[in-house]
Amino acid sequence: MKPVLMLSLFVLALSALAQNGDRSQKRFVITDFGAVADGTTVSTKAIQSTIEKCAQSGGGVVVVPKGIFLSGAIFLRQGTNLLVEKDGVLKGTTKIDDYPMIDTRWEGTEEKWTSAFVNAEGLSNLEISGEGTIDGSGDEWQKNSPPRGPRPPATVGALAVVPPPGGARRGRPRLIGIQNSKKVRVAGLNLRNPAVWCFFLLYSEDVVAENLRITAEHNIPSSDGIDVDSSKKVRINNVYIDVNDDCISIKSGKDADGLRVNRPAEDILIENSHFAYGHGGVAMGSETSGGIRNVEVRNCISDSGNWAPIRFKTQPSRSGVVENITYRDMKLHETRQAFEFNLEWRMVPPIAPPAKVLPIVRNVRIINVTGDVGSVGIIHGLADSPIRDIKFENCEITAQKGFRLEHARGVDLSGLKLTVKEGDPITKTDVE
Repeated sequence: MKPVLMLSLFVLALSALAQNGDRSQKRFVITDFGAVADGTTVSTKAIQSTIEKCAQSGGGVVVVPKGIFLSGAIFLRQGTNLLVEKDGVLKGTTKIDDYPMIDTRWEGTEEKWTSAFVNAEGLSNLEISGEGTIDGSGDEWQKNSPPRGPRPPATVGALAVVPPPGGARRGRPRLIGIQNSKKVRVAGLNLRNPAVWCFFLLYSEDVVAENLRITAEHNIPSSDGIDVDSSKKVRINNVYIDVNDDCISIKSGKDADGLRVNRPAEDILIENSHFAYGHGGVAMGSETSGGIRNVEVRNCISDSGNWAPIRFKTQPSRSGVVENITYRDMKLHETRQAFEFNLEWRMVPPIAPPAKVLPIVRNVRIINVTGDVGSVGIIHGLADSPIRDIKFENCEITAQKGFRLEHARGVDLSGLKLTVKEGDPITKTDVE
């Protein structure tokens, strides 16, 4: 079955799921269990008690009403949905001990790591929704514990807390973490200022994320908007993202551990969305070891200095096949680049040795993409693994600087019209 047809079929199924929520669910309001809406009282125990009572009573919806409720990590249970009502704010504390260590994957490696603020593990038919806000207090984390001095590259993204001798590495909590779950809908919410990655989806299936506003102050590092990690049948629709890293990143594990797990990210549709500032619009990678396939991005806008709305990034150590990727019907305005394909992304010490099978990027279609950008961008493969079979159709880009192609095969530029103000529109090295 063709990838686009597969995407269309599962989108229909997910849309039906999103429309069939049970509006008669029993409500469990957190203030009835002792939560205090003053923005200073830590209500973790009261909120978790509400969740447990909801689950023990056969399920229902845990309601965050109007007010600011301060809490550490909470853990949803089977049968418990979460509703944050209009003018309700669920706000994370900034004490690392309020977030226990859990089994998860951090930056492509399975390990014990800090829990998210809102956690779901092994659940089905889950909904997290409402017109309210989930706030990770990332601006306060940054103010109270900013990075100091140079730190090892392995912990730059993690913003790791140095542990005592023999202790586990700790890091800031992600905002929402959903793992090993099926039939999930996250909708309507304002997700604000994660301490680190905002919405993290791992080893999950049949997921809808829609009508979300995801924002982070631009001084919060690693504040990805949505990370889809080794998950499948995912639809992201009508989201607005303005953050300080990739707006959306598709991932599948890193290096030897990612190859051991060997679970792809696949059958993903992203549409009708707006990617403002960020280091990428929709990025494939950089963790690619399990493979990424059958992804379509369509009817989206990117602006506000976004670094690269169409982005592929990995390293020789990561291996994995990235294939059958389509970007179509996109409008770009004042982004830094239009396209970035880089198989030697962020090669800084310590550099892991190349994998036995180098990463592969192939079969990419870029259709009806137009706009004005700083630079057209780059396609940079490896000498022993050139990027293959990239086709542009009906694309028109105006840029200050041109397009650089290195180590590529089968790049069809016939459907790409360029207007470049400085230098050559296209330069090629080892391109066939």
